[in-house]
Amino acid sequence: MLKGKKLALPVLVSASLFLAACGSNAVKQDVAPPPEQPKEVAAQTEVIAPHKDLNQAPVPLKMERVGEHEVNVEMTAQITDIEIDKGKSYKAWTFNGEAPGPLVVVNEGDTINFTLKNMDPSIPHSMDFHAVHASPSKSFIDVMPNESGTFTYKASNPGVFMYHCGTKPVLAHIANGMHGVIIVKPKNGYPTDNQIDKEFVIVQNEWYKYNDLNDMTNGVPSQVVFSTKALAEGQPNTNGDTYSLKEKPLLAKVGDRIRIYVNNVGPNEVSSFHVVGTVFDDVYIDGNPANHYKGMQTVMLPASGGAVVEFTVVEEGSYSIVTHQFNHVQKGAAAIIKVTKDGTDDGSATMSH
Repeated sequence: MLKGKKLALPVLVSASLFLAACGSNAVKQDVAPPPEQPKEVAAQTEVIAPHKDLNQAPVPLKMERVGEHEVNVEMTAQITDIEIDKGKSYKAWTFNGEAPGPLVVVNEGDTINFTLKNMDPSIPHSMDFHAVHASPSKSFIDVMPNESGTFTYKASNPGVFMYHCGTKPVLAHIANGMHGVIIVKPKNGYPTDNQIDKEFVIVQNEWYKYNDLNDMTNGVPSQVVFSTKALAEGQPNTNGDTYSLKEKPLLAKVGDRIRIYVNNVGPNEVSSFHVVGTVFDDVYIDGNPANHYKGMQTVMLPASGGAVVEFTVVEEGSYSIVTHQFNHVQKGAAAIIKVTKDGTDDGSATMSH
């Protein structure tokens, strides 16, 4: 259902911003110089002119429960610089200045009144929630620059779902940073709720050459990364980078049963989610209590796929979180849970894959 704020139907963004051009013939010489890059290709990897000096301060997510089964959610589409590797900044297209975007948590059966404010001065953006039943041509439509749109959905299914911008070309919007996770908590909980000591959220995503649709389509990611999003006040909340969750590990104590809400937002690669040094006692595929598995070593997550995984840490030490596709670990996809006697950081060195 649409509510009457400023909305616009999907529009075509200038092809020169996104589309790869055909190659050109190299000049024949005794010593051939590097081939000159066609202007159309070069333009792809440059910042869109209105974004050039734009680095919008993150706008906090706004969430307010307005009824027992109704919640208002307001997010912003904005352009914000994100450090994805040490010394490597990416002028990301984001939700709320985070990449992945802020965590959204609602309850099964909630009605979500969602507002998207588009602070991007140059191109439209939109929202595609995987957690809802809705007509994309009515409820996932573009919001034009400097305008806002409000939509209403019902979260009927529990789980760990991806959200992302659905504006054409969708790959460019997702790969440039417009992705995140929405958790719909099951109305009857999980059968293991009373056993859980610690809960974390882990999100996997990929980075490619900046705003290069050809590389995003045909290339391989330059970085594959993890982030964590805060479930409760005081928990760490990071962007998708190669280092944060290695330098500042998640903390637990010996004997803790840990639950991780995990989602692979892609946009292209599969994740083989694994925690080194343990076995998943219980797994709920896509976070739905009906999809219950036990004793799993690795959980396969397609692009957009989610899960709830639970395990126990029985000894002190460093427990690496990885995708078991180790070429991606080499590109950054590793995090650490540091387990100590009392669950505090004792200053000891950690080990990571």
